[in-house]
Amino acid sequence: MTHETADFEVPSDEEIARTATLDDIETVAARLGLGPDDIEPYGSNKAKLRQEAVDAARERGRNGSLVLVTGITPTPKGEGKTVISVGLAQGLARLGEDVAVAVREPSLGPVFGIKGGAAGGGYSQVLPMEDINLHFTGDIHALTAAHNLISAMLDAHVHHGNDLEIDVDQITWRRSLDVNDRALRETVVGLGGSANGPPREDGFGITAASELMAVLCLASDLADLKRRVARIVVATDRDGTPVTVDDIGATGAVSALLRDALRPNLVQTLEGVPAFVHGGPFANIAHGTNTLVADEVGLAHTDYLVTEAGFGADLGAEKFLDIVSREGAAPEAVVVVATVRGLKRHGLDMWPANFDVLATPNPDAVRDGLPNLFHHVSVLRDFGLPVVVAVNRFPDDTDAEVAAILDACATREIPASVSTAHAEGGRGAEELAELVRQQVSSGRADLQLTYDLDDSLREKITAVATHVYGANDVTFSKQAEKDLNRLVEHGFDSLPVCLSKTPYSLSDDASKTGVPTDWTLHVRELYPAAGAGFVVALTGDVMTMPGLPARPAAVDIDVDDDGTIHGLF
Repeated sequence: MTHETADFEVPSDEEIARTATLDDIETVAARLGLGPDDIEPYGSNKAKLRQEAVDAARERGRNGSLVLVTGITPTPKGEGKTVISVGLAQGLARLGEDVAVAVREPSLGPVFGIKGGAAGGGYSQVLPMEDINLHFTGDIHALTAAHNLISAMLDAHVHHGNDLEIDVDQITWRRSLDVNDRALRETVVGLGGSANGPPREDGFGITAASELMAVLCLASDLADLKRRVARIVVATDRDGTPVTVDDIGATGAVSALLRDALRPNLVQTLEGVPAFVHGGPFANIAHGTNTLVADEVGLAHTDYLVTEAGFGADLGAEKFLDIVSREGAAPEAVVVVATVRGLKRHGLDMWPANFDVLATPNPDAVRDGLPNLFHHVSVLRDFGLPVVVAVNRFPDDTDAEVAAILDACATREIPASVSTAHAEGGRGAEELAELVRQQVSSGRADLQLTYDLDDSLREKITAVATHVYGANDVTFSKQAEKDLNRLVEHGFDSLPVCLSKTPYSLSDDASKTGVPTDWTLHVRELYPAAGAGFVVALTGDVMTMPGLPARPAAVDIDVDDDGTIHGLF
């Protein structure tokens, strides 16, 4: 049995990005049929689309096919969905297709934490990488400011008479920050006397988990954005009635802060393929996909738009299909990204992940982990969509390990291809691109959603848990039962559901690898994300504010005296 590894070495992401020759942004826009008047440049290599161009695209309607990229249940370092998304788009371009890619904006939390940036990697990056991974066009800063403006106006209202009779113990709108900071998960505000407002418990979530981020990503236009902002629930009054952003008079100012953030950002891949990098909700907390507006623009101007959904198919893909696709963005095919190391983690029943062990050749462990991949494929096929498996090959993956995946897929008649897009760019994803093109052209996509909106909230949650996660049943805490009754009372029971759970297991327990059996999903709390347009169900111990690891990625990031940044990956 061979244990040969792939014969390629790839420079660092920052070295590749720094030596790349980028087209000016007007040239990139022209590939979409957009002129100089359709974009507002931010320097020479990035731009925002002007509102007139966005409106024109929406009027033009859908022209292209949407390809959704998702993955297996991942390791904490991720399995490379962005690399595959960018590489696939570049591969389709090499096949002569008009194509664009749409991905999420990186949050500073993962950039400075453990996972690193979200601009792809190797020769499948979106550029300028440093800008995208840091401040970019300021969208996330605008969201942070808008989120905290709501907090400030809410507390000001309570301080100045509280005409709405807000129950200060039932203020649900927490503050926001786009940095991992566990010390801010639980805080107390209003200390220091009556001039500072009544003391109460509060806390921070990361900006990517803010409902405003979800609102931005699901709004169809500025008018829709304002409607969604207005109906966000921030508290309840003393009678238990929801209090909204509109009730405290913050709708207009918040929408003004988000006006420009709603316009998609245009950049390019390393091979000059147009790329929309816009919006960035986490899939273990929110719905985990880029903006609907960017998808609509991309589909109006291309034959193919490649987009990604966060974490595994049980989280990002399910939410894309059951939430976003109800707004019209239904895919024609889905790519499931699998890696040798990810499958080995499942085959070895390993938690937490030991990446030194995962780097050791072990084809048997790969085979033992394959049920996790096949579960995700089965779930997506149950949605009525054709599926292609992309094996994202790393340099130390052996031929035997890769063959174990391909042989098993062939036995089950699952189209599969090895991608070396990280090392070879579009050339390393041409075979994958051809498989995807064949699946799209087959016309077999017939989206079947997990539940109907007329189903009860309990039925919707149970459907996701049993049909997608593989749970036997669902239990609801006493608090969750009260929440269900209150949500029905206030008319939120017709909304889709957004389940928040660990991304590292199909279950609500990160330590359960592979495909857990004989388990029950435990729902501990529910609340309305009325602006986003869904109900959130919290399971397990998911937190909306991550913490930094013992040695955060920030330790390795530096800037030279000449302004050159090092350490981003």
